[in-house]
Amino acid sequence: MQRNERQDLIREIVRNQQIRTQRELVEALAQRGLECTQATVSRDVAEIGLQKRSDGFYILSEDVHMRRMVGDLVQSVEVANNIVVVKALQGTAQGVAAALDAASIPMVLGTVAGDDTILIVAKDEPGARQFQQTLERLKS
Repeated sequence: MQRNERQDLIREIVRNQQIRTQRELVEALAQRGLECTQATVSRDVAEIGLQKRSDGFYILSEDVHMRRMVGDLVQSVEVANNIVVVKALQGTAQGVAAALDAASIPMVLGTVAGDDTILIVAKDEPGARQFQQTLERLKS
């Protein structure tokens, strides 16, 4: 597995699990069939720019901004097949969409934003449902 693929996997793990230490990250990678050293993970953590939340868990720096935008501005999230429809406060959809785009979420193919609505195209319906759950967690 190449470095970019490994780092994408780390991003996915950090987004979907609560990871406190690099050792836990090494173990999570091993559970997905990727054996690597803690030194490799340490370099990846620095390159990706992982941060620690106040509760001690890792978070992606781009997710900090996305979490703030979604938590403050998103009103509802619905799924229709592989499309996620997000309703935001009036005039804020483009900013929220930009934060979602910046997060580079693998299951998301792209976003289109109007004034208060964002259409997010996911690769498939399970990906759309997973992304909906992610946004719902960020919203609360």
